[in-house]
Amino acid sequence: MIVILSAPPLFHPYNTSADMHRIGPRLPYRVFTQRPIVPARARVLTPSPLTRYCLSCRLISSTPVLLKKKDKTKASVAEPPLTSSDASEDPYHLSQLEIGIKTALARLKDDLSNLRAGGRFNTASLEGLKVQLGKDAHDSIRLRDLAQVVPKGGRVVAILVAEEEHIKPVTSAIVSSNLSLTPQSDPHNPLQLNIPIPPPTKESRDQSVQAAKQALEKAANAVRDSRGATHKRLQDMQKKKLARPDDVRKAHDQMEKTADKGQKEAKDLFDDAKKMLEQV
Repeated sequence: MIVILSAPPLFHPYNTSADMHRIGPRLPYRVFTQRPIVPARARVLTPSPLTRYCLSCRLISSTPVLLKKKDKTKASVAEPPLTSSDASEDPYHLSQLEIGIKTALARLKDDLSNLRAGGRFNTASLEGLKVQLGKDAHDSIRLRDLAQVVPKGGRVVAILVAEEEHIKPVTSAIVSSNLSLTPQSDPHNPLQLNIPIPPPTKESRDQSVQAAKQALEKAANAVRDSRGATHKRLQDMQKKKLARPDDVRKAHDQMEKTADKGQKEAKDLFDDAKKMLEQV
């Protein structure tokens, strides 16, 4: 379809026919094909692919301020671990009590294993004796570091001392202990001590049970001391208002349960050792 439009009259101050002919010939008709007439201001301009690529590149690279503010040194440093001060501000932090109970139980097991059980003699009781080498009481060393304890069979234990000058202090340490043992010099080896182990009697078993009770009491006291230190810490936190009263109360209940569990474990170790010590 073809639409023929005439040109609009040319505006001039002298709007007469004669004047129009003097200005110039009449403009010819203009022929237009049918197209959607869209105002220039309403047209949608679609950028070319190259323009879109340039714009996208410009947007990506327009962040120098953000990159400048980033501190790479802080990002590379790991977060520091919790310090003791941070742990002390947590009412549920009961590591001090747990470590105290663990240490007490380990010492109790060691003490019970060194006792005479059912007619059998544990050489660890001899190896753990402290031998005083000098006049100073602090100048002492374990027997296991000076000599070797070897069961010879039957009811005799041999002690092989590394140096001859240590024979006398080793003998004194054995005699002064609560093991009721008497070392004897070997006629063929001056560096060897022979210790006859007496058969167990009712009296010796009673002494062993009594020693086990003392070891149990020592462990129980250690657990109570650890519990008391934790209780004092919780009281200080409550006074200084470092934790909520409800949290302190719950932590206190948890502390009591942990301490009771430790006391029960110590009592169970003693009961098992007592049965072994009372065997015929």
